[in-house]
Amino acid sequence: MTTRDNAIELFRQRFAGEPEFVIRAPGRVNLIGEHTDYNDGFVLPMAIEQATWLALSSSGDRTVQLSSTGHDDAAFSLDHLTPGGGGWAEYIKGVAWSLDLTGSSGWNGAFATDIPIGAGLSSSAAIEIAGMLAFTAVSRVDWDPVQAALDAQRVENEWIGVSSGIMDQLIVATAQEHHAMLIDCRNLEMSPTKMPDDLAVVILDTGTRRTLVGSGYDERRRACERAATAAGVPALRDLTMADLDNLADTLDATTFRRTRHVIAENKRTVEAARALDTNDIRRFGELVNESHASLRDDFEVSSPALDLMVDIASHTDECIGARMTGGGFGGCAVAFVERSHVDGFVEEVTRQYRGADIGEPLAYVTSAAGAASIERI
Repeated sequence: MTTRDNAIELFRQRFAGEPEFVIRAPGRVNLIGEHTDYNDGFVLPMAIEQATWLALSSSGDRTVQLSSTGHDDAAFSLDHLTPGGGGWAEYIKGVAWSLDLTGSSGWNGAFATDIPIGAGLSSSAAIEIAGMLAFTAVSRVDWDPVQAALDAQRVENEWIGVSSGIMDQLIVATAQEHHAMLIDCRNLEMSPTKMPDDLAVVILDTGTRRTLVGSGYDERRRACERAATAAGVPALRDLTMADLDNLADTLDATTFRRTRHVIAENKRTVEAARALDTNDIRRFGELVNESHASLRDDFEVSSPALDLMVDIASHTDECIGARMTGGGFGGCAVAFVERSHVDGFVEEVTRQYRGADIGEPLAYVTSAAGAASIERI
């Protein structure tokens, strides 16, 4: 049974009827450009085939009732939205709050997903964008994917309490099939970048998990803000390496390294998109490898499990490049392999990683998927 079918069947069991709509919201993997989005920089994500599915119908009143495979049911009223309770349903409650749904109908919905939770593949952004589409459907208003992404980012920042940038929600809402998307996070300009047909994207799940709430994520964002303030610029996007050298006596060693990563990563990301456009896969792989080293040594958001996975992948003959992906501290790495060699690559990497007895590895071979979408049943 597909994940879509699971969502529909759960809806039937929970709500004793047929759904009116089915929504698909993909996860995402960031190819390169990590911790640059909240610095007004550049990112290069793509949507993945793994997705969250939501089967739903209007509730006919102001209540939202939610069911999900593997989680407890939840419900809330659109007339009484207050943070609290925790769990996955907070994302949908936050969506309702962000949209300010005066007069809107609620809905009954059943979720199913095959996006690994907490692995840095934007499972939360998928839930948020699915919720945005659900409220759009039952309210019969036009769908604006960029505005939906901005509203969903507000959920993360102000309702959930994670100071994340716009990348995750924007790629989930606007992705193009067969393409990665170079996003300028300052002006939200998006440039589709065709993925080479013979390049396989392999997501390598370390089996370790992290949480961004209360993690080192917010500390690093504050360090970036301190550096921008010291330099007198709106964001680290505006600095060059020469500017950073001039700030060497102003910044502490840790903030200096954090800033160096962001400046270099922005340059790498733009060059990586250009390398894909020109089919310079060798150069793309070099940039990916440099990104991981910078995240490990300067930004310090990798982990022993991620470093091991990347090291194993990078030392196989088939690997073009590999790096950690997502916020860090656990989760997944991403590797790039010629499609004809992908089976042997996955077998060898998972075998070696399993032998280290850190966690049970999983590998997802994926292509670039399209944006979140809705269908009427």
